[in-house]
Amino acid sequence: MFRGFATINFYADDLAAAAEWYSELFGVKPYFAYPNPPAPPAYVEFRIGDDEDELGFIDRKYAPAGAAGTPGGAVMHWHVDDLNATVDKLLAMGATEYQPITEHADGSGFITASVVDPFGNVLGVMRNPHYLEMLAARQR
Repeated sequence: MFRGFATINFYADDLAAAAEWYSELFGVKPYFAYPNPPAPPAYVEFRIGDDEDELGFIDRKYAPAGAAGTPGGAVMHWHVDDLNATVDKLLAMGATEYQPITEHADGSGFITASVVDPFGNVLGVMRNPHYLEMLAARQR
């Protein structure tokens, strides 16, 4: 039934600032915006990573009533090649620590961290050996 991650959406009061901040972080501009310029966007979307996973940003005025306020809820972790460098970059760009770098289980290499971006969203990053195994298997 569940086939895979499709899109994750974050909210931002200042959609243009969020698009600029994430463009700097990812090194790419959003590939999609709605509505089309010259109208100010209500939604922008990036495609990121090996599978071009979709990360969308919605103007917070369209958020469900319970989505406003403090960060929380589920944390989706993105595998990154260098966890320490990624966390350092996020903090240098103005994110704040949500969960410090934390090793899990028995030292098998699963390490997570998360930050709150300047727009109030929790962004998780991790070192995930399983992700690397699955990526290698697909490339064979």
